[in-house]
Amino acid sequence: MKRILMMVFRNIILVPFMWIKLCYHASHVDKYSEAEHYKMLQFITRRANKGGNVKIDVHGIENIPKENGFMFFPNHQGMYDVLAIVDACPTPFSVVAKKEVANIQFLKQVFACMKAYMLDRDDIRQGMQVILSVANEVKNGRNYLIFPEGTRSRNGNEVQEFKGGSFKAATRAKCPIVPVALIDSFKPFDTNTISQVTVQVHFLEPILYEEYQNMKTTEIAEIVKKRIEKVIHECTV
Repeated sequence: MKRILMMVFRNIILVPFMWIKLCYHASHVDKYSEAEHYKMLQFITRRANKGGNVKIDVHGIENIPKENGFMFFPNHQGMYDVLAIVDACPTPFSVVAKKEVANIQFLKQVFACMKAYMLDRDDIRQGMQVILSVANEVKNGRNYLIFPEGTRSRNGNEVQEFKGGSFKAATRAKCPIVPVALIDSFKPFDTNTISQVTVQVHFLEPILYEEYQNMKTTEIAEIVKKRIEKVIHECTV
């Protein structure tokens, strides 16, 4: 909370204007292109990071596919994760998030601008529909992000189990899977400090459909998890 207040205070002149603009974009999503929405979100995120003493250390930009229609699969550390990737990634993407965050102010407007899907983990039918919708959109050139852990870790940089079902949209879309390793992404919003923090975002080498087409989703999940864990271990020891 302290860091969020600092982000607001240090951008106090811009905050009213950007809040109105964000809300307008969120209420008129079809008026703007995905690139226009994303440019606006990046501007807000980067100003907030500067004001909040948050530095984004990006690695592996070259691993992001040049053609659209891919999916990011990062480890999940906290409420800040999506904002870290928005700052780091030059390519627009959308998100599949749990419905519990759908009404959190600011995140609510951000997800509206991204045309994100809110997933009800207790509704199997709705979950299947989300998978089908995301798969179709990825086939048509949109990029998506799903957290395969399902919920954020409460243990810092420790990675939880990756759920195989999270990869069903990717297997249906036959798209590149891009593992993303987040390091210290829990610190900006989930620790009670305002000292400078550096969040590392590592885009790992994509896994192409030809590589995983004969695998079960649980096997894909394990491979992605191990690759992310390897990077976290190498960068935190």
